[in-house]
Amino acid sequence: MITVSDLSINFGGQTLFKDVNLIFNAGNCYGVIGANGAGKSTFLKILCGELEPAKGSVSIPEGLRMSVLKQDHFAYNDYTVQETVIMGNKRLYDIMKEKDALYAKEDFSEQDGERASELEGEFAELGGWEAESDAAKLIQGLGLSEDILDKQMSVIPDGEKVKVLLAQALFGDPDIILMDEPTNHLDIDAVAWLEDFLADYFGTVIVVSHDRHFLNNVCTHTVDIDYGKIKMYVGNYEFWYESSQLIQRMLKQQNKKAEEKIKELESFIQRFSANKSKSKQATSRKKLIEKLTVDELPASSRRYPFISFDADREVGKDILSVDGLTKTVDGVKVLDNVSFTVGKGDKIAFVGDNDIAVTALFKILSGEEQPDSGTFKWGSTVSVSYFPQDNTAFFEGCDKSIIDWIRQYSKDETETYLRGFLGRMLFSGDEVYKPVKVLSGGEKVRCMFSRMMLFGSNVLMLDRPTNHLDLESITAVNNALRDFKGNILFASHDREIVQTSANRIIELAEVGCYDRQGTYEEFIDWRRQAHGGKFTL
Repeated sequence: MITVSDLSINFGGQTLFKDVNLIFNAGNCYGVIGANGAGKSTFLKILCGELEPAKGSVSIPEGLRMSVLKQDHFAYNDYTVQETVIMGNKRLYDIMKEKDALYAKEDFSEQDGERASELEGEFAELGGWEAESDAAKLIQGLGLSEDILDKQMSVIPDGEKVKVLLAQALFGDPDIILMDEPTNHLDIDAVAWLEDFLADYFGTVIVVSHDRHFLNNVCTHTVDIDYGKIKMYVGNYEFWYESSQLIQRMLKQQNKKAEEKIKELESFIQRFSANKSKSKQATSRKKLIEKLTVDELPASSRRYPFISFDADREVGKDILSVDGLTKTVDGVKVLDNVSFTVGKGDKIAFVGDNDIAVTALFKILSGEEQPDSGTFKWGSTVSVSYFPQDNTAFFEGCDKSIIDWIRQYSKDETETYLRGFLGRMLFSGDEVYKPVKVLSGGEKVRCMFSRMMLFGSNVLMLDRPTNHLDLESITAVNNALRDFKGNILFASHDREIVQTSANRIIELAEVGCYDRQGTYEEFIDWRRQAHGGKFTL
């Protein structure tokens, strides 16, 4: 259990949140959400004692062990992978080192023997005899070979270091686990393994993540940091989002009878309680939701950008044919004889181990680059809007304000129209006069989406469109892609977007591609049965 009492913190004279009172109980998983800069990572640092609050306290019962997912990939370069994982239980690791030092002494004394005996007893109590096998199980569960255990951390790739540090955080059955973006750089198999691990976990988990699919699968509660307050709600992210949107609609319709509002909200709770899921966390969440009252539902003040794509004309029969595309980038062949045809209504998610391959394909299809060999042809009725992964060329060195930047893409150039359009994309007041070259990554992405919406294209091509976005913007993008009536070719690391927006999956392989109609989860099942292997977005 963690008890947070009257907590407040300030940064640079600005209050991130104040008067926070929360209790985190064992057996629950808490997903911490909030806009970029709201203070999610700061809150975790306060909970683990890395930061001191301006006011208030965090209380953890004596004897409980807390584990924190580390983000410093170079902190353990002088240690082996096995040592790094076992360091997740610092007391156990210290005992092991002290024992080794004692037994290595040439003049081993009677006093040394007594000390060694004490250490052996505590070593056994902490599960020391199983430590190496437990470390191996965690490493293998996350998709790494057991052979890596004896390697130095300094020689393994960053992607593998991420998994080792995650194994460290999970090692030795800690009572409390704090994790900041644990699914970053994990493949689908590793994420699924982590979800299963947390579903069976007995302690308290507090996690910050932009991965909505992960939050939906593991969380029993949602902790929302919003406008200087932190509030806790029962349910996963999807439940929080749907219920907060429903409450907002109710508040806008004040003329509705209170009884009608309550009836609709209770119906909503009942519908969510009936959702099926494989995890124990979901079963626990269902029981909590069934006990909810209407007053306990969230009324968030969170703002979502308005993203919606409307095609000016319907696409014809012929959309896109790709025949034998091959491309080498920096001496590495990333596309090799890739062929496929796009049909009407196809929303295709491109997946694979190599992000460069997808980007190369999209650059070829957009006309930015030429293939080494092969051909492609767009249909005569097709109009394409392309969202590149790197948008630097659109903003670097540009002295235009946001409103002047978007004006160059708009048929209606009037100030009134453009200010209203940008307002829906969360650029309000004098913000529209900010130079685009100084915008944050998330603001630039919102500008790029604004640009795409003005084109009225019937085919969208998007390369990792949710990079730099907060959960609110990611949700808005997801809804827009899901509702779009035209064709989409896209790549995304957000599994929820791929699962809910795509009706066809193409995996770019070493030679050619794997192509399958259906959802991403259906593709994974088919791919495992037919070919085996691991999967990445």
